[in-house]
Amino acid sequence: MSPKADRPGFDVGSLSEVFADTSEVGPRTLYNGEYDMNTPSIPPSTPQFNIDNISKRQLTHRNMSMKALVYTGPGTVELLDRPKPTVQIPTDAVVRLLHASICGTDLHIIKGDVPNIQPGLVLGHEGVGIVEALGSAVHTFAVGERVLISCMTSCGACQFCRRGLCAHCTNGGWTLGNQIDGTQAEYVRVPHATLSLYPLPESIDSRAAVAVSDAFPTGLECGVLSANVQPGATVVIVGAGPVGMAALLTAQLYTPALIVVVDLDDTRLATAGRLGAHATVNSGSEDAERRLMELSEGHGFDSVIEAVGIPATFALCQKLVGIGGRIANVGVHGTKVDLHLETLWERNISIHMSLVNATTTSRLLRLVESGRLNISSLVTHHFPCSQATQAYDTFQAASRHRALKVAIDF
Repeated sequence: MSPKADRPGFDVGSLSEVFADTSEVGPRTLYNGEYDMNTPSIPPSTPQFNIDNISKRQLTHRNMSMKALVYTGPGTVELLDRPKPTVQIPTDAVVRLLHASICGTDLHIIKGDVPNIQPGLVLGHEGVGIVEALGSAVHTFAVGERVLISCMTSCGACQFCRRGLCAHCTNGGWTLGNQIDGTQAEYVRVPHATLSLYPLPESIDSRAAVAVSDAFPTGLECGVLSANVQPGATVVIVGAGPVGMAALLTAQLYTPALIVVVDLDDTRLATAGRLGAHATVNSGSEDAERRLMELSEGHGFDSVIEAVGIPATFALCQKLVGIGGRIANVGVHGTKVDLHLETLWERNISIHMSLVNATTTSRLLRLVESGRLNISSLVTHHFPCSQATQAYDTFQAASRHRALKVAIDF
């Protein structure tokens, strides 16, 4: 680490160790500062507020500063004091963060790979917290309610949201930690709160739930569903980072006959085995391709999920896909890759790629609540807010620290 003088900081340095993906209630009415669950869904024309009913915590934090992880330029992120956000328009909510996790996309930002993002932005698009304040148009949540923050902000009304392409919402999409300040702070303003927040059932642990903000919707939507995983089919997942592991866990919901996980890290491969992979292969071994073809009985795989985002792994996926199979590209590619149409076209191969829309978030939360989906293994490291730059250091060297998902606790 190379902190700047006089304030805590983090120098990313070499990102060669970073793996790809480190590369989705009825109305309530407000009276006297509290939500009355027995009142009609339509609020009175003139809501009554009583200063005596405002909690001590609300008064203490009102109009004060907060701690936030701020991108300060290529190679650095710093823990700084920033103004606490407030509701700006009626569809907003302000959430007090409990936990926020780091995504591989955040590392791309710090490296300078996302040119539209300027220094001064609070990072993060994943988190769990408590509703602190609500705009007048938000009736589906209550102050004090525990919520999951979706990685995608959705207005629900534009042409793309109506088609389920929430990632391309004309008034939202990847907004947090990209267009506006994100979740790696004590508080965050969430636009379009009605469709961008999800109530967390009491049975779901807050610390583990941050993985449902992004990693699990990405693994399911961009990986499993895009690869058309079917009962009795064969599946290979190339990349055992957080999203690759989420794809492994959600693929099992579709009962394929064989799931193989490929990675260079033996520790992660061992974890994949514990999480349900039928076989694992270290791609650094000399006979990796031969071993993989043996596992598929020489036919190749029906569903191939690329969860790394580098040319070598995309090339491997093209070799592993079987006749009539599908490649789902999940990894974020920072450079061009070769597409071998000369060997793919006659095998009836489909290639699918997408940005997560997070339309499966409600379904995933129901699966977790029912016990059908175990999310407890994905978040492996937690750091207090005061050590947030150390959290980035750990995530950047995830293999050395045996880390998958890294979270910051507030």
